[in-house]
Amino acid sequence: MARAPDSTRRLLGIDRSGPRPPETLPGQPLNPWTIPNLIGFVRLALIPVFLILGLRSGDGRTAGASALYAVIGGSDYLDGIAARLTGQYSRLGTLLDPVTDRLLVISGVVVCWKFELLPRWALGILAARELATLIVSQVGLRRGVDVEINWIGRLGVWPTMFSLFLAMVSVTWVAEALLYFGLAMTLVATAAYVRDGIAALRRPSSSA
Repeated sequence: MARAPDSTRRLLGIDRSGPRPPETLPGQPLNPWTIPNLIGFVRLALIPVFLILGLRSGDGRTAGASALYAVIGGSDYLDGIAARLTGQYSRLGTLLDPVTDRLLVISGVVVCWKFELLPRWALGILAARELATLIVSQVGLRRGVDVEINWIGRLGVWPTMFSLFLAMVSVTWVAEALLYFGLAMTLVATAAYVRDGIAALRRPSSSA
């Protein structure tokens, strides 16, 4: 009975203590054909569909695009839950999920930028941050260093995504407030990523 709450917390991704599954570590095979990766592939494939619907709308506010954005964003944790339920962990799943999230944020920024649904200066900072994180992640991977997602970065993505979604639904000050809040969290998380990445690259073991 004492294990049930702990198991539930792990299933939902709340408890991430302990070592990472060995299948997700650098050097392991990608192993793309898993149920969690199938969810990730569907999420990734829906992003250009969202962009087409959003950019073709007259004002950036169309039910189809906003609903699709909500589905892609809301299914963020489905692949992780599926991996924990089935035990189908993979190296590709570890790499695919954060890339999909960042591409989704950038896609939402593109639509909101075109129709000026949110302040463009804040959208520009957000897009630059997401692009920079993608580039830094790729550089780290080439050097055998994973950019570990910290909790503030994990939490910051939700107000950011929700702000973009709200802006594509209606005119509300809440969207702008959430954008500033999420942007502040992601910038703090970025500073932590840079600090941890530099420290990892300086460790002698990182060159092995």
